Amino acid sequence: MAERTIYQSMPRRHVVSLGPQANVWESACVMTRANCGSVLIVDTPGHLLGILTERDLMTRVLAKALGPTTTLVSEVMTPNPYCVAPGMLVSDAVLVMIERGFRHLPVISSAGKILGVFSVRDALPREIGNAVSLSEFRDSVNDARA
Repeated sequence: MAERTIYQSMPRRHVVSLGPQANVWESACVMTRANCGSVLIVDTPGHLLGILTERDLMTRVLAKALGPTTTLVSEVMTPNPYCVAPGMLVSDAVLVMIERGFRHLPVISSAGKILGVFSVRDALPREIGNAVSLSEFRDSVNDARA
């Protein structure tokens, strides 16, 4: 069976986004309504500025006791997030996520259009297993070189 691309595996292909002046409470409401774990922060022409995830809400807002209605998403987002192309294989994307500690990857076309977000939940167990095996292999090769 041929491996899927991340774009093929994304169940939702609409972009969940907010402007940088939105507050954290609005972002949580948007994520809840869309049943997703992240929101892209974009400027008016659709240029990606950052990403705000549910983990960011927990570690950068709740854990620091910041006010959700007074804290702007631009203050707590991850700026200039690592992005991937829609044709990337799912196992390659999962490998990036494992190695970099991400759970969400914005998907951007070669023309710079935001296509959505690939989440680790979009991967199948087989693809996750392949990525974990490759990551462990890379670790063992790196350990052997040391």
